[in-house]
Amino acid sequence: MTFWKVREELSGENRLRRSYYELLRDELDNLMVQYALIDSYEKFQQRRTPFPFVERRELKPRARIPDVEYECQNAFLVLFVEDTIPPEHRKYIRFFELNKTTKTNLLSSKTLPLSNTYDRHQKYLESTSFPNFLKTLLPVDYALLIQRDPSSKARNRYCMTHFHVRIDWPIIDATEGLARDLRYISKDIFERGDKYAEDLQKKFFEYYGLPVMAGGRRTAAIVAAQFLRQLNCISTVYAGSSETRGLIRISERGVSKYILMRMAPDEMEALAAAHGMSKQSFSKNYVVFREKTKGICIFQATYLPTDQARPPDDGRMRELKPDLSWLTVGGQHIIPKPGVWKYPPLTHNIIYS
Repeated sequence: MTFWKVREELSGENRLRRSYYELLRDELDNLMVQYALIDSYEKFQQRRTPFPFVERRELKPRARIPDVEYECQNAFLVLFVEDTIPPEHRKYIRFFELNKTTKTNLLSSKTLPLSNTYDRHQKYLESTSFPNFLKTLLPVDYALLIQRDPSSKARNRYCMTHFHVRIDWPIIDATEGLARDLRYISKDIFERGDKYAEDLQKKFFEYYGLPVMAGGRRTAAIVAAQFLRQLNCISTVYAGSSETRGLIRISERGVSKYILMRMAPDEMEALAAAHGMSKQSFSKNYVVFREKTKGICIFQATYLPTDQARPPDDGRMRELKPDLSWLTVGGQHIIPKPGVWKYPPLTHNIIYS
């Protein structure tokens, strides 16, 4: 069950916190797109390796993703929580004193090129040093946890409180929670037999836009996203993997995928004209790289749950029908380059064309 409240149900204090969180999340979105897509592409270029662009068919719900790992693709997992995760949840989201982002812990991990001039403020999102600090820690195994600073009483401050955070909630428990919310079971995932439980687990992956055999970070991302739905606040999970060649973002708004997409000159010209924009403006604000005559842009697909993946209006128990899809494409956009302020995402429907 989801316990967080929409904005209209919040106190004035918490509405202000929500606004601040969403503002910081916009900035974090840009940092994640930069690291997952642009920095990865540049690594491929430095090694003179062709970039493995995502096929458009891979963006369809229930699509199969090629099981190939690309060394140059940046992989990571980040949890960004609106409030502070209560200590009793450490059993499943494992954040302790040992993996707090203190100078002692970071140096003892022997994974970071930190000098003696360690800036203790760089872990705060408001710090100008935070982007570099984040980029340094993103390659570390497991997840990074960004949440409201527990010691922040007078005002809301957000910081990266922990690194090397393991997600230890069992997939079967995550599936059971979702299936119960959607009224496919009343209590226990095995109450209708092993085959029914197996089908529900496949649907759990589909609900979050992943194939059932998805790798470690992606599986940890959707398990974490499902677990964090129990908190009385919103949260955002970012995941990048060497197989997907993109960025997965899971929030209260659903699932989004960001990829790099090649566009032919006539396609870019038509898109610019459709939105009342000159070719020069489009190129300046949306094209991140060029390959000969083609431009490379950032494409975002957003997904929405179908009726089968929403709680039934009447609240009654229902039977799972595995053939019915749980996810549909909700939006398709070319988004502006990180740091561009004056230009919005441009609708560009290509998945089913």
